[in-house]
Amino acid sequence: MHVIVVGCGRVGRELAVDLEAAGHAISIIDKNKAAFRRLPESWQGQKVVGFGFDRDILEKAGIKEAGALVAVTNGDNTNIVTARVARESFEVPHVVARIYDPRRAAVYQRLGIPTVATVSWATDQVIRKLFPEQRSVDWVDASGSVSLLEVALPDAWCGHRLSLLEGSGWRLVAVNRAGGTRLAEGDLVGQEGDVLHVAVRKEHVDELEARLQEGGAQS
Repeated sequence: MHVIVVGCGRVGRELAVDLEAAGHAISIIDKNKAAFRRLPESWQGQKVVGFGFDRDILEKAGIKEAGALVAVTNGDNTNIVTARVARESFEVPHVVARIYDPRRAAVYQRLGIPTVATVSWATDQVIRKLFPEQRSVDWVDASGSVSLLEVALPDAWCGHRLSLLEGSGWRLVAVNRAGGTRLAEGDLVGQEGDVLHVAVRKEHVDELEARLQEGGAQS
């Protein structure tokens, strides 16, 4: 796939190198030519000097053939405008924008533009490390109505079939166990240290929390 990376900072550089190593054809755009010095000498992709929201620059980078674009400059406005131009003007199927302001990220997410809110992500990762027993949000759909939660299995569920956890407003999707991940299928029994991934509708989160605390013996 041809992928365009807009912004050759630390994140853009890592993306460009990793995506090329994965076999993709990469074009990277940055307004500052000196930014390309971050790229290794062995990197074979295209370097384009200019602004990512400039249509001529995007065409020079091959956007008409691109299957994906990621905007990771240091400016929220630049990233979101670039993403909208790619999506709306050139109909690039896969577009992601990095946004520092989590409130703005949520707005654009609901408009159908996938975003990575750097501040929210970093905060979430710190909290996960500090309090691994608490539930955290892995993903929220664009409408905000369905979330994928990561939940440490309560002790009350150890030794009980996890299928008993199912409810009308949520579904157990997968289980992390002993360094691996498996889909929640069959008569999987909960074990100490399991981490659950549960898809839940917004209005049923409290019910799910109560169900987790009840334990499998209550079923």
